[in-house]
Amino acid sequence: ERMDNTLRTVAEDAFEARKAELKGDGKAGRWFSPLELHVLPKLGKVPVEEIDQQDIKNTLAPIWHEKADTARKAMNRLSIVFRHAAALGLDVDLQAIDKAKALLGKSRHKATNIPSLPWQVVPAFYQSLTEPTVTQLALRLLILTGVRSKPLRFMRLEDIEGDIWTIPGEEMKGRVGQTSDFRVPLSTEALAVIEMAKPHERDGYLFPSVRKGVISDATMSRHMERKGMEERPHGFRSSLRTWLAEATDAPHEVAETVLGHVAGSAVERAYRRTDFLEQRRVLMERWG
Repeated sequence: ERMDNTLRTVAEDAFEARKAELKGDGKAGRWFSPLELHVLPKLGKVPVEEIDQQDIKNTLAPIWHEKADTARKAMNRLSIVFRHAAALGLDVDLQAIDKAKALLGKSRHKATNIPSLPWQVVPAFYQSLTEPTVTQLALRLLILTGVRSKPLRFMRLEDIEGDIWTIPGEEMKGRVGQTSDFRVPLSTEALAVIEMAKPHERDGYLFPSVRKGVISDATMSRHMERKGMEERPHGFRSSLRTWLAEATDAPHEVAETVLGHVAGSAVERAYRRTDFLEQRRVLMERWG
C-alpha cells in the first residue's frame, strides 16, 4: 500500500509534526493558512514528487508582488513541507523552492512597519486621553507599561499585587509551555490609571468590551484613527524602546526586558536568572 503522497497529505503531515513548536499548537491556523489559501487549491492533489519550480512559480506568481508577505510565508511553509517529504523518503526536489524564487524575481513590495510616535510627542498624546472610558484608559496603560496589546486587553485584577502586574505565560508572545510569567512594574501613574479603570471591571477583566469579553485591538486603533493619526497602538512599544536607547543609559538587556523581549543567548540567560525588576521599576517610573 503506497502512502498517499499528494502535496495536501504531506503538508498536513508536516503541520502535525510541527504543531508542538507552534504558538497555541497552531490552533489559530496561521501556520497552515498560506498553504491552504494560495498553494493547495492548485497543487494539493499533485504528488509532491512531481512538483517542480515551474509549478511553484505559476502558483505563487499572482500574489508574489501584491501580497508579498503572504507569498513569502507560503514559500517558507512549502520549503518545510518539501524537507518533511524528503525525511519521509520521498524523492522530492529540495532545490525547487529556491529555483522558483529565482524565477519569480525580487519582490517589489516594501515591508511596512507599524508607524510609531516619536517618544518626544508621546506625552502630548497621553495628555489628550482625558476621558475615563475603557478605551482611553487602556491606551494610557498600554503606553505606560510598554506591553503588547493582548496581555493588556486581557488584564485581570487578580494578576496585580501591590505595584507588580504578573502577566501569565500563556498571554505572552511565544511558544505554548515555553513562555514564563512576566512581571511588569507599575509606575505611580499606571497604578492611578488602574484605579480609574476599576469601576469598569467585569468578570475580573479591567477592560471589558461593551457586549462580552474584552475590548478588541481595533477599538484602540480606531480611537487613534479618528484623531487622524497614522500610528497604531503597537507602535508605542517602539516609542518606548527608542526612548530607552536615546534618553536613558539602560543596558541593552534591561531595555529589551522592559519590552518582554528575551535578550541574550540561552546560556547568558541561565546565568543571569533575573528579570531586572528593580532597574525596570526606576525606568518605568521615569517614563510614566
